[in-house]
Amino acid sequence: MTLKVEEGSNEGKEDYTQDGTASLHGKPILRSKTGRWRACSFIVGAYIADAYLGRYWTFVIASAIYLMGMSLLTLAVSLPALRPPSCGHEAYCDKQASHFQKGIFYTALYIIALGTGGTKPNISTMGADQFDDFEPKERAQKLSFFNWWMFSIFFGTLFSNTFLVYIQDNVGWALGYGLPTIGLAGSILVFLIGTRFYRHKLHSGSPLTRIVTVLVAAMRNWKATLPNDPKELYELSLEDYAK
Repeated sequence: MTLKVEEGSNEGKEDYTQDGTASLHGKPILRSKTGRWRACSFIVGAYIADAYLGRYWTFVIASAIYLMGMSLLTLAVSLPALRPPSCGHEAYCDKQASHFQKGIFYTALYIIALGTGGTKPNISTMGADQFDDFEPKERAQKLSFFNWWMFSIFFGTLFSNTFLVYIQDNVGWALGYGLPTIGLAGSILVFLIGTRFYRHKLHSGSPLTRIVTVLVAAMRNWKATLPNDPKELYELSLEDYAK
């Protein structure tokens, strides 16, 4: 009877992730109810994520900024007051955009750049966090995830360089920019819906601090003698790094 209880408790313990991931509130999470493809299907930026906010909140805030920039850019090419005057079919056109119109356009581009800087470094790494490297099945699923991730990126590039370009050239800039803006809003909504399924790596300070620490240690020890036992030069196992 005692043996069965111990086995049951061990099984319950093993069901928790062992790679250091936690819930959004920093609590231990069950492997069976979070992460893997279930989470990934919903799924200066990297510095902020690692040092302060974590990947989830950095991505959410940056996505809102990204959407703001895309919305402003769509308005800049849609509203007559924000876009340059049309030249029609004139062979020579000297009509130019006003300083205000240029300001709105470039402001939208800078906002998009800021939002992209917070989303791109975090969404793929957050996807990787959904798979526990200590579980062989999930380790294999991580490889599959990145295969589909790269496929989606290249398919999106093909779609934008063909279909969207056709829309912009033959239908109008408003629809050409409006469609990706709507798609971005929809993807953010889907990401937020899947919040309760995500696993989160707890942020552990600035990575720049660790890099500087390694460089300083290397400079201090560059004259150190090698140990007699070569095994002392080996890296630790994954279990040791997760402690």
